[in-house]
Amino acid sequence: MAITIGQALSSLEPNAIWRVEHLEAGDKIVWDSEDITQPTQSAIDTEIARLQAIEDANAYARNREAEYPSIVDQLDDIYHNGVDGWKATIKTTKDKYPKE
Repeated sequence: MAITIGQALSSLEPNAIWRVEHLEAGDKIVWDSEDITQPTQSAIDTEIARLQAIEDANAYARNREAEYPSIVDQLDDIYHNGVDGWKATIKTTKDKYPKE
């Protein structure tokens, strides 16, 4: 998932009030917090890159979570196949989406 300007602004200045207008020429930030200084474009770009790196580094965890069986099914697997059988089931997903 690509990090947006809005996510970067929320991260940099969580108490600020602003909006992003999507124009044909590009996005325009409308800053409504007079008491909070608007971040520079450079700071926004740096924050987007930082947040994107975190997002990318955790992709494996999101992919695994989507493919793991439900907890109920995992417990049933343990009951019927023992812990070693359960580990084999889980290992398939872990191998498909390794930590990098």
